Amino acid sequence: MKKRVAVLGATGSIGKSVIDVLRAGRDYFEPVLFSCHRDAAPLIALKKEFPAALLALSGAETAPEGVYAGKAGLLHAAAVCGADIAVNGISGAAGLPPSLAALEAGADLALANKETVVMAAPLVFETARRRGKRIIPVDSEHAAVFNLIEAHGRETVAEIILTASGGPFRKTAPEALARIRPVDALRHPTWSMGPKITIDSATMANKGLEVIEAAFLFGAAREEISVVVHPASVVHALVRLKSGALYAELSRPDMRLPIHHALHYPAHVPAAFGRLELGGPSFDLLSLEFEKPDTAKFPLLPLAFEAVAHGGAWPILYNAANEAAVAAFLAEKIGFLDISRVVEYVLNHSEYAASAVSPGDFTGDGALSLILAIDRRGREEAEAFMGRM
Repeated sequence: MKKRVAVLGATGSIGKSVIDVLRAGRDYFEPVLFSCHRDAAPLIALKKEFPAALLALSGAETAPEGVYAGKAGLLHAAAVCGADIAVNGISGAAGLPPSLAALEAGADLALANKETVVMAAPLVFETARRRGKRIIPVDSEHAAVFNLIEAHGRETVAEIILTASGGPFRKTAPEALARIRPVDALRHPTWSMGPKITIDSATMANKGLEVIEAAFLFGAAREEISVVVHPASVVHALVRLKSGALYAELSRPDMRLPIHHALHYPAHVPAAFGRLELGGPSFDLLSLEFEKPDTAKFPLLPLAFEAVAHGGAWPILYNAANEAAVAAFLAEKIGFLDISRVVEYVLNHSEYAASAVSPGDFTGDGALSLILAIDRRGREEAEAFMGRM
């Protein structure tokens, strides 16, 4: 029987990679839902190719006949589509409710929306346990850690090492960063991604979010996680075992490979994506260079480690303030360096940052309302601070 697949965020960079994997695996998969924010035309084209799939436009108040409209429409479509697994490639905090809806409906969750875990790990994990569902990471770094832990066992791992490309400004002088414009920051040297995540890569907030996500996904303390800059982006993550030995996962930088693995999991099926050749006529010349990240130049990375250490509302506020600041930067309302200033201000001054919020407050009835209230307040505080800058 084919595995039924829902694709949330089908027209974004992750979604397009998912569709490539579905096309390559027609004997294995049956798409049952495609969603995007507003653009109906690509969804209708997908419907012609995969006629059994439902369609949803989460950002539209009205939609063509037969297409679910609005946030409520997407959540309903996720509940009724009958997916065995949902790939969530939606950008930002908007991806949290669809993740929960998919799990509640009985689907495993292939997760590229890191905000789901950053904002609501206790609630999401509780929902998955209650429904007997799995959460399989799709981000290349977390997918690599997942595979390495599957191979060696969590109890043997002493350290999780995430790799970062370094973004477009790895070699830019600190004093030049103040002059960075959105058009400059949107040129990523390795990956093709949406605008928000591309800016996050330029500031290293994306790696910061991945640090927070890794702490929750793999039950790791702050001191068990580290980050190294690896510009070639062929080593996606490493784990250090208690013996001291390092193990790494290597592939070409191609998101279709972790998506392929997540969709087929727990089976191992040959893939045509991301393969590295270490001999023969198609030999890949590898440069396995690593360097320490410049945390003074990219303060959003150490701020993420602080969010892990503090816990409580800090991860939610980190994400909320960053999303607000990135939107303002893309609109050219603030400068590049202001993004980290906004996040630092909210973390140090938010009413929720100082409140005694425990993990238990983020599970059960009322948890989602509390999470969204903290998220909303963090954005308001960020906006107020930017208004005074």
